[in-house]
Amino acid sequence: MSRLQPFEWIVASRFLREGRLQSLFIMVGVAIGVAVIVFMSALMQGLQSNLVKRVLTAQPHIQVLPPKESVRVQHTQDGAVHIDQVQAPLQRLKSIDQWQAVLSLVRAMPEVRVASPAVSGSTFIMRGAASRALSLTAVDLSLYQKIVNLSEKIVAGRARLDPGDILIGTELAADLGVGVGDKLLVQSPTGSSNYFVIAGVLDLGNKGANQRNGYVGLHSGQSLLGYPGGVTSIDITVHDVYAAEVVAQRIQAHTHLQADSWIKTNAQFFSAIHSQSLANAAIRFFVGLSVAFGIASVLVVSVVQRSKEIGILRAMGISRGQVMRVFLLQGGLLGLGGAVVGCALGSVALKLWLQMVRTPDGSPMFVVSINALLLTEALMLATITGLLAALAPALRAARLDPVVAIRG
Repeated sequence: MSRLQPFEWIVASRFLREGRLQSLFIMVGVAIGVAVIVFMSALMQGLQSNLVKRVLTAQPHIQVLPPKESVRVQHTQDGAVHIDQVQAPLQRLKSIDQWQAVLSLVRAMPEVRVASPAVSGSTFIMRGAASRALSLTAVDLSLYQKIVNLSEKIVAGRARLDPGDILIGTELAADLGVGVGDKLLVQSPTGSSNYFVIAGVLDLGNKGANQRNGYVGLHSGQSLLGYPGGVTSIDITVHDVYAAEVVAQRIQAHTHLQADSWIKTNAQFFSAIHSQSLANAAIRFFVGLSVAFGIASVLVVSVVQRSKEIGILRAMGISRGQVMRVFLLQGGLLGLGGAVVGCALGSVALKLWLQMVRTPDGSPMFVVSINALLLTEALMLATITGLLAALAPALRAARLDPVVAIRG
């Protein structure tokens, strides 16, 4: 297409002004469509970000674990194998072999933000005659804070894991009737035990986690759980949470260890997020399709109504390309004008919705913001849709025979 000349702009704007009622109606239709796209996209993005944030506030993006033990099969004296003689591997986690080298390799990956060694295991926690099961995690707090920010979850005491300190959940503290400064006995399945002082009480955002989770320092956990100098996992956060599965597969390929991403361990949740994204894309497609049909129908009518004018212009020496550009400009202007109004309407509707839908304490249910990229995408989508919708009417107008059009 050659550079646009003022002539095309003059004729296109005149045609739009002469059919101002039709132009107004189609611009309103485009504006409503764009407003729906902006509102729904911003709302779904905010909802997804909030849900993902909630899931990842209490777990790493990737967890590297020792490789699973293969099933051991027992043979009878005659060499036969019986189903009831297949033994499952032990459930107790092994220490990661040469975990320091694995940790260095992981930290060298550009996708990785933080990697922290950890030891975990099942224990019993006791206070007098009361006893509860405890899922104990031993961490280097200075590193683990960058993966799961325990300081933000403290409701009593403080996030501290010096030797002899323990952090427990609110439900567990209530069950045992203890608080900050109280001493508890923690016993591992191997029979070793140690006394710990409660340094802080956590609200992990989940009743089950608050009932069973506890944290101690890395060296204390290694000694108690029987992993002297070893670790059972390496917890990782990555820069792009949605690329966690790809990074996990790379880690698994390089280390031959088991690497589980949050996407894999929360497969149903991630599937729901993906379904939401598909639904949003479907809404945008059908709204764009309706906008395109609306613009095309108006311009087709315009071509029929102005066939004589087009014929006169062609007889005066106007080229087919110039006629095409006149109608393409109309489609683009209708799309762009409606998109500008639609972006404003969508932003206002979203702000009103956020003011109306709140939690009982008056705070927003989740953070929703309209970024410049979303508005730019909406403007471009509507403008390109307008141009594409105008293509067929523009071709029809350009092919009109001047003599036939004038005699009409």
